[in-house]
Amino acid sequence: MLSGMIKLSANLGFLWTELSLPDAIRAAKAAGFQAVECHWPYATSVDAVKAALDETELPMLGLNTQRGDVANGDNGVAALVGRETEAKQYIDEAIAYATEIHCENIHVMAGFSSSTDQHAQDTFASNLRYATQVAATHGKTILIEPLNQHDAPGYHLSTLEDAVAIVQRVAEPNLKIMFDCYHLQIVGGDLLRRYEQAAKLIGHVQFASVPDRAEPNAGEVNYRWLLNEIKSLGYAGYFGAEYKPQTTTDAGLAWLADYYPPPSS
Repeated sequence: MLSGMIKLSANLGFLWTELSLPDAIRAAKAAGFQAVECHWPYATSVDAVKAALDETELPMLGLNTQRGDVANGDNGVAALVGRETEAKQYIDEAIAYATEIHCENIHVMAGFSSSTDQHAQDTFASNLRYATQVAATHGKTILIEPLNQHDAPGYHLSTLEDAVAIVQRVAEPNLKIMFDCYHLQIVGGDLLRRYEQAAKLIGHVQFASVPDRAEPNAGEVNYRWLLNEIKSLGYAGYFGAEYKPQTTTDAGLAWLADYYPPPSS
């Protein structure tokens, strides 16, 4: 990879979902991505994921804590009063899995609860404090992610400002914000200025087209410009392509040429 290039990660929660996780890792390597990330890898054996990562030499950047009772509508439990024991179990599970596959980041999912309820805020802060302390013993970072209320109505954490507030409240150096451009464009826009304001607290950046969350070469946001601007502000990490392909993943990969032009003949 040439110096100065944008580093791209394939989010396998949305890309190549027809494949097993190990085969999706291999597909990401073949497509030219420099890293991968995922949502919930727990149904796949650690050994199988490790083998694919070793084979491709791709780092796994992040994974999520379990959502909880999905059939009952859960989308995380860390900000749910009365489910603290379950939240800690999911945190322990995620950190253990991440440690086995040398994954740096764990996204702790808040779940559906009022963002203004003091008990929910206290529960979320307490669970994040627990997560950061356990993660620190393994050299891991905990991430939290604001989700827009259009896609996730009722999610506890929906604004960048609330994410900054909880990070400052917990005050642990390994608690960072997932800056998902798709969600934050819907909730406030002005992405570059808002990134710059929170830059010291941001641990990972993701992107997808707005408003359809498809391939990131159309819609409201000029990512070819924005990602380079974020990089120029000092961001040295990967940009996670977390989008939902309009058809198949392979059929929609033409956007990669905006970042990695084919070699001239």
